[in-house]
Amino acid sequence: MMPPPSCPTQALTTRPATVDDIPVLRSLADQIWRVAYVGIIPPEQIDYMLGWMYGAAQIALEIGEGVVWELAIADAQPIGFFSISFKEPARAKLQRLYLLPERQGAGLGQALLGRVHELAASRGAAEIWLQVNKQNARAIRAYQRAGYVVERSAVFDIGSGFVMDDFIMQRALVPPIAA
Repeated sequence: MMPPPSCPTQALTTRPATVDDIPVLRSLADQIWRVAYVGIIPPEQIDYMLGWMYGAAQIALEIGEGVVWELAIADAQPIGFFSISFKEPARAKLQRLYLLPERQGAGLGQALLGRVHELAASRGAAEIWLQVNKQNARAIRAYQRAGYVVERSAVFDIGSGFVMDDFIMQRALVPPIAA
């Protein structure tokens, strides 16, 4: 039985994803994207982006290049994931953060963002940035609640006649307190 959305965040854990988790990551992405982006981007673009960003070879390549993928686990089941890259000095990029639709609205997304911020700070990042679709109002509000601000707008040609029309959002990270 799923907890009602008003329940406080409970028992959310994360663990590093490996290439063995690629089928789980792809399944989660497929389930989440087909709900999250309805009415925001056309179904053909959803299919294209799932194939491009969540192909098994692409995820394996990213893991091999040091992009950190973590699975979010609740009630002993994978319920979402995030990925973050550290290619710029002192600046991390949150590439993806998704939760199953039925697990949204209970504070789990904010808890997952907390994990992202902790991980980024532990790797020396002073700032974190992300791209979010301009029409994804729910995600934008969630990021704003977590202290992100819109830095600028950008349109990216992703091929096959599709574009990503995004806001670039960023947030400073509080450095860890020295012991």
